[in-house]
Amino acid sequence: MTQRAASNKCGERLAGTVIAAHGRHYLVAPDDGSPMLQCFPRGKKSDVAVGDRIGYEQQSADQGVIVEIGERRNLLYRSDQFKSKLFAANLDQLLIVLATEPHFSEDLLGRALIAAEAHGLEPLIVLNKIDVESALPLARERLASYRALGYTVIELSAKMQPGDVHPQLDALLKDRSTILLGQSGMGKSTLVNILVPDADAATREISTALNSGRHTTTFTRLYHLPAGGSLIDSPGFQEFGLHHLTEGQLERAFADFRPFLGHCRFYNCHHLQEPGCAVLEAVEAGAIRPERHALYAQLVHEASQIVR
Repeated sequence: MTQRAASNKCGERLAGTVIAAHGRHYLVAPDDGSPMLQCFPRGKKSDVAVGDRIGYEQQSADQGVIVEIGERRNLLYRSDQFKSKLFAANLDQLLIVLATEPHFSEDLLGRALIAAEAHGLEPLIVLNKIDVESALPLARERLASYRALGYTVIELSAKMQPGDVHPQLDALLKDRSTILLGQSGMGKSTLVNILVPDADAATREISTALNSGRHTTTFTRLYHLPAGGSLIDSPGFQEFGLHHLTEGQLERAFADFRPFLGHCRFYNCHHLQEPGCAVLEAVEAGAIRPERHALYAQLVHEASQIVR
């Protein structure tokens, strides 16, 4: 955009999508196809997420001020031991990348599935590195109960058989907004580089734009997929923020709990130690895995520790 074109737009309310975030720095792709620009929220509060539709006022050729956040279909939070922070909005599905090795965290998988269920997202599980045949049987065994609950599990080897990635994933990702999650070592970066051929160049460009030339990889960013749709990647992502969910939202987010909800002796049952609890009876009968109930109890406990 020329300086004259930018000056013509100054003060005018424009629309765009937030494609990257780092601190209070947000990179916005304008709806009119103009070059992306760095935007800042008006005031001290920073409640903008990647994937947000926003209204902004242009201040110069490459900077603007966010003045409005559009209505969101959903909003995901990331969490540490002190607080939850919003980070991605307007999603359709959640793609969880696991691997045969190193050993993946079932706790993180469980929390990711709860976040997907609670926010109306389609969860997809990718089991990567299936070429490591010695570790494959155990990985499949650990995922068998999730398959039984109806979750989609896709097996592939992104590094050794990259040609299988597009045939297995393209139709599932096309024209949808997908958040990508994976622990370190699961092969998430390899997968991103296959799905988004210019991902490295795009990351460098975004990094420069966000930090005035200083390189960083610790930011959430949105990639547009060649066949349509978008992929949001958030490096270093360890845990979803689930503290904002009510107990009712939490219990309904457990797919294996749902058939038993409403059948407890007490209408306000917490499913922890109450007599006549249908959920606890299902655990005892083997219809719900004890590990799943333990995760529920842990999430209820964590939510009770947060000062609201």
